[in-house]
Amino acid sequence: MPNVPDRVPTDAFPGAVVKAADALAEAARGGTACPPVRTLLDDGDIEAAYAVQRLNLQREQATGRRIVGRKIGLTSLAVQRQLGVDQPDFGALFADMAVPEGGEVAAGRLLQPKVEAEVALVLGSDLPHARCTVVDLLRATDFALPALEIVDSRVRDWDISIVDTIADNASCGMYVLGAFPVPLTGVNLRSVQMSMTRNGEMVSEGTGADCLGGPLNAAVWLASALAERGDPLRAGDLVLTGALGPMVPAAPGDVFQARISNLGAVGVGFAAEGDNR
Repeated sequence: MPNVPDRVPTDAFPGAVVKAADALAEAARGGTACPPVRTLLDDGDIEAAYAVQRLNLQREQATGRRIVGRKIGLTSLAVQRQLGVDQPDFGALFADMAVPEGGEVAAGRLLQPKVEAEVALVLGSDLPHARCTVVDLLRATDFALPALEIVDSRVRDWDISIVDTIADNASCGMYVLGAFPVPLTGVNLRSVQMSMTRNGEMVSEGTGADCLGGPLNAAVWLASALAERGDPLRAGDLVLTGALGPMVPAAPGDVFQARISNLGAVGVGFAAEGDNR
């Protein structure tokens, strides 16, 4: 990321928020993970963490990067219990985070990548209501796709709390979308089955129900949360609804393939060391 902090005023943000945002931005820019930023913020202060995220998103947009959607994290109840929270979180997706289906992530592009399979939704209309319903979501959704999210952390050794991951844009890295859109008519996303391999070996399995009881539940939560914050989901937005199974570390040379029943398959590779194409 280009060094552009001066383009975005920081007067409206507390000093601790600016320091945390600077640390994460420098980690992304320099390619070296930073210590946890929760040490700079009040432990458990979720709103301060979202302020850090918001500041760095504004900085990214000032460079010309374009937000194309949102991702939902912490959709697993087990992970929520592990971090001591009772709700998911969210981050922003940029256009340049996309990797073509079957494509390859350049060596060194990410710091500590891990891969998870999930359902992606693409919206055909806005979701402006603070109390979004499943009916609202179904009407607004154009189609679903199988997806891989390549999560990454700018925090050293993935030593994260809820505050760290929110501040770090919900640990966003990159994403891969399947090539064939599927309308939701006749597809029960709660019952879909997911299997993911790494280099041909099964490494992750799950169902739609493992994502907050179903991907639609996660998307309804996101739509409501964003509308309440005055930044609702809009027509054309991409929504990554959350992992259907455990995330798996990725190393140079790895190839991942995931299949989600009724939605299809999606795959990605990671370039070998020294290959920076």
